[in-house]
Amino acid sequence: MTHYLEDLHPGRIFGSPHYTVTAEDIKSFAAAWDPQPFHLDEDAAKDSFFEGLAASGWHTAAATMRLIVTSEMTLPLGVIGTGLESLAWHRPVRPGDVLTARIEVLETREMRSRPGLGLARLRVVTLDTENQPVQTLQTNLLVPKRPALASSQD
Repeated sequence: MTHYLEDLHPGRIFGSPHYTVTAEDIKSFAAAWDPQPFHLDEDAAKDSFFEGLAASGWHTAAATMRLIVTSEMTLPLGVIGTGLESLAWHRPVRPGDVLTARIEVLETREMRSRPGLGLARLRVVTLDTENQPVQTLQTNLLVPKRPALASSQD
């Protein structure tokens, strides 16, 4: 089901599929984008702040993006953000963690400058295997109004 601005009521929550993090995923992402020893090598990671191999926060953010895109919240334009209001990492993501996203609509509003479009403000909590938050973010997405409603106001 495609969701338009009118379908995104404050308090509405969408779930996501899951993503199982592997050591190979962690190392591969880190090698390309965040090449630090605690993301690349189990032995080096043991003596680090993380006390073991941990995914880059940016890996967690990228995984969260995939979880949002493949979630129950299907949007007509796709997931087009206007930026992040906040992004926080709460605990390390480890090999074997199974991540899911909980997407909550905080508010919506129509855009005066772009008739037929609105903004949906969301809070996305990424949860690990133990259902503990590993990341939270707040963002605004561009979401169109239902076409019949948008054209009837012209």
